[in-house]
Amino acid sequence: MTFVQLIDCRTSRFDDMNRLMDRWVEQTKGKRTATHDVIGKDRSDASHFIEIVEFPSYDEAMRNSDLPETGRIFQEMVALCDEPPTFTDLDVVRDEQLNVLAARTFFEAMGRMAPERIGEHLTDDYVDHDPSYPRPVQGVDGMREVYAGWRGAFDFTFRIDDQMAQGDQVCTRWTLVAKHKGDFLGIPPTGQDVSMQGMTWQRFRDGRICENRWLYDRAGLLEQLGVLGE
Repeated sequence: MTFVQLIDCRTSRFDDMNRLMDRWVEQTKGKRTATHDVIGKDRSDASHFIEIVEFPSYDEAMRNSDLPETGRIFQEMVALCDEPPTFTDLDVVRDEQLNVLAARTFFEAMGRMAPERIGEHLTDDYVDHDPSYPRPVQGVDGMREVYAGWRGAFDFTFRIDDQMAQGDQVCTRWTLVAKHKGDFLGIPPTGQDVSMQGMTWQRFRDGRICENRWLYDRAGLLEQLGVLGE
């Protein structure tokens, strides 16, 4: 279970504390077990800061605390505080990255939903980048046309192999599993079962996708359809 520690402190020397944290990051390289660190400043009190440190588990947090470097840095941090910091230990009971969930919902719907519904997942100013197209596809109508073409050529589903998120961006590594049932790039239907691996970088706004960038093994797909020789 993921574990989070909140460190609540007041200091008028945040720049010094920031440099101290940089030193801790450098000194614990290859040793620390913390996976994510966020420091927030109270908008109503410029001397009030809360640090949020994430660990894979409580035991890993204790390993991190036992590092000699952590102990030394902690003593220096206390000296920079206007009053002793307070700690809150939390076992994470729900961790929902909403853009990751939206990306997963999009890929699970692809191949199943009708083209008319693709706009439910996209912003009005959506832009689609695909290395096989001469220029980006603009807008929901353009993406609807592209999706209808793929859906007419294949019965397909996406399997999500991995996902990573940062800020408003999500990267999904996927495998497409399909049957060739219609014309594709001038190739008549073969009935061939095919698969293709790829990755999609997505940017989100207000819970919807505003930009997609696709990277996939198009040559491998054409080889399975008998167009490219081995």
